[in-house]
Amino acid sequence: MLREMGLAPVWRLRDAPGATEDSPPAEAPASVAVAAGVAPVVAAPAPAVLPARTAVLPTASPLVAPACVVTEGMDWDALEAAIGACRACPLHERRTMAVPGVGDRAADWLFVGEGPGAEEDLRGEPFVGQAGKLLDAMLAAIGLARGRNAYIANAVKCRPPGNRTPEAAEIAACQPYLERQIALIQPRIIVALGRPAAQTLLGGEVKINAARGRLFDRAGIPVVVTYHPAYLLRSPQDKAKAWEDLCFARAALASR
Repeated sequence: MLREMGLAPVWRLRDAPGATEDSPPAEAPASVAVAAGVAPVVAAPAPAVLPARTAVLPTASPLVAPACVVTEGMDWDALEAAIGACRACPLHERRTMAVPGVGDRAADWLFVGEGPGAEEDLRGEPFVGQAGKLLDAMLAAIGLARGRNAYIANAVKCRPPGNRTPEAAEIAACQPYLERQIALIQPRIIVALGRPAAQTLLGGEVKINAARGRLFDRAGIPVVVTYHPAYLLRSPQDKAKAWEDLCFARAALASR
């Protein structure tokens, strides 16, 4: 799975002692094991790896639901039916299928991306295609899988035309759905995949490089910010940073 992420046979933590942009990668931990039929689990780095990057930033406000969409009290069936029938913004006009989310509805981990792409729009499932394969590899590297202690959703539930970044009004229209998903799942940690997802969850301007390695608090739930898998496909040199972020998130969850 590390090979799928572009991190095998070697990888390097960005902040390893003495490391610079030109430093050669360090060897991967010998504790990575692959057993037949079992998703590989990579041992978490020692707590001292990221000691200076664990500061908790000011608490982010919960999402604010527009008055036009009411999700209070909805169970999963009602929520997904509402998403499928939603007409709250123009994105519904060109969609093939709405894409609510997929995974374990009682998961500790919630991964939130930006919005559906072309393949997601056709299948009604988030993160399929090449970006989905990379996300699956990232999940497997920390012992997770779709449907096993992880739920995957997006900030918007319908595909923006041409896979463009969702507009503020579109995100606002979908916020009640994501808010209700969070309330139903009650995750122990949320991973924001990309800038639009991070800004939706944290309610303000977010720069990925500045937010990485910092533990945000969202109504009592820790939030970790990392790169979107689609970005990593375009910029494979940052896959090691995404791996570092997953290790950071896993350490944060273990400490709770």
